[in-house]
Amino acid sequence: MLNKALFTSKDYEWETPQDFFDELNKEFHFHLDPCATRKNSKCGVYFDKEIDGLKQTWHGNVFMNPPYGRKIINWVKKAYEESRKEDCDVVVCLLPARTDTKWFHDYCLKGEIRFIRGRLYFSNADRAPFPSMIVIFRKKNV
Repeated sequence: MLNKALFTSKDYEWETPQDFFDELNKEFHFHLDPCATRKNSKCGVYFDKEIDGLKQTWHGNVFMNPPYGRKIINWVKKAYEESRKEDCDVVVCLLPARTDTKWFHDYCLKGEIRFIRGRLYFSNADRAPFPSMIVIFRKKNV
C-alpha cells in the first residue's frame, strides 16, 4: 500500500507547505527553487519542467523539493553536485526519509540531515504517507 502511494502518483509533485518553507527561509534566505511550477514556486527565481533544473547551473541559496518518483536520485545527485560549485552557497532539500535507498547513502549522508517529526501536510494533498527529512548540502560538508 505504501509503495502504491509513493509510485503511482501521476505527477509525483508534493507542494511544500508555505509555513514550513517560511521557517526554512528565515534561516537560509533562498534565491532559487530549481524544480517548481509557476503556481507552486517558493522563490522569485525558479526552474520549471520546460527549463529543466537538472540541466541548469544553480546559484545562491537553493531550496529543492523535487518530484518524488523513481527519478529522485537524479535530483539528489544534482543537489549534492551543485552544492560543491562556486556559484552555489547551500542547497536545502525536502525529501522523503528513505534511509534504505542508494541515493540516501550515496549523497544524503554527505550533508546535514534533519528528520521531521510527524508527517507533513503538503499544500496540494493530505498528510504525507511517508516520513520526511531536510538534507542540507554546504561546501564544507564532505
